[in-house]
Amino acid sequence: MTEGEPKSLQASQDEVLGKLGETEVTRRGLSWLPVSQFIIWGLFSRASRQRNPDRSWIRAGLEGFCQMAVMLGSEWGHNLAHLAASNTIGKPMDQFRIQLGMPRCVYYQINDQEVAPREHLARALGGPIFNLLVLPFAWKARRLTKKNSIAGITARTAFDTNLFLSTISLLPIPGIDGGPILKWSLVERGRTPWEADEVVRRVNGPLALLLGLFSSGAFWKKKILPGFFSLMLGGICLSIFAGWLKEEDISI
Repeated sequence: MTEGEPKSLQASQDEVLGKLGETEVTRRGLSWLPVSQFIIWGLFSRASRQRNPDRSWIRAGLEGFCQMAVMLGSEWGHNLAHLAASNTIGKPMDQFRIQLGMPRCVYYQINDQEVAPREHLARALGGPIFNLLVLPFAWKARRLTKKNSIAGITARTAFDTNLFLSTISLLPIPGIDGGPILKWSLVERGRTPWEADEVVRRVNGPLALLLGLFSSGAFWKKKILPGFFSLMLGGICLSIFAGWLKEEDISI
């Protein structure tokens, strides 16, 4: 994701925990606490019990913990891959911030003129490439494990999560990877950043409609989480298309 706050405001609020390469790892107050981990663990454990009411809470809790670990671990890997890519090309992100137990990639200047278009592309592609590389291993693990075992359910969660991240992250929405990928591809071909922003804005109109239809179908099939997430993304796309929201205002 990207953030557009001035560097002075960002730095005044953040505590530096250390460095990964040339990037500072930061937190803000108690906002780093692993709230996300506990919530997702609880939801997965509850779902396990609902699928099999005779299952003990210990068994359900272990299954939920493993699912949580691979799901959120995939998101951590996605963001660490962005960090690694940015450090490898010598254009490190400004912060790797931990909030609610999850990482966020922070860039002070989303149109930094000192970063070439190809370097912007390299930074944006790191995360999706990581998830695509994990997919075959997760697929193989799913094939080798029993469907309803803890290992099998964990492998399926890992596969679904990395498939989801590698797909969703490539949608041309500002603030996630696909938006910058489209934008800087256009700049590389001769457009100005502002002209590229306008192309991305127009693309988000039809995308909002498609995500709205997908969300409706997901809710119809009682798939609440995909329905809610696609509805949220559709709302962002509509706001971008209408001009209510700018790239620097988006925090995903």
